[in-house]
Amino acid sequence: QVQLVESGGGVVQPGGSLRLSCTAGGPVFGHYNDSWFRQAPGQEREVVATISRNGDTSYADFVKDRFTISRDDSGTWLYLQMNNLQPEDTAVYYCNARPPWSNFPTNPWGQGTQVSVSS
Repeated sequence: QVQLVESGGGVVQPGGSLRLSCTAGGPVFGHYNDSWFRQAPGQEREVVATISRNGDTSYADFVKDRFTISRDDSGTWLYLQMNNLQPEDTAVYYCNARPPWSNFPTNPWGQGTQVSVSS
């Protein structure tokens, strides 16, 4: 069974940067739409950024021009470069894949990585 492992979170000041990584140890990305999600306390999980099978990217309005999603050619790693972080970006960040015809993820959720933005 695929086990997603997210890493790279931490505590940063407003305006800081972090790079998140996600892997399952094998080529699980690049087949469907690969996404980063986040869930803040008391909030529902939401999509942050998506990279399609052919490499097209899309972003939630609240992170556009600040975050960049990418993956390696082998499909083993998914990344999220986060710049100009703001307190409202504080959340647990998760990765997963979804087929184009569904919003349901194809893999079990990992533990996520905590991102905290505070002065």
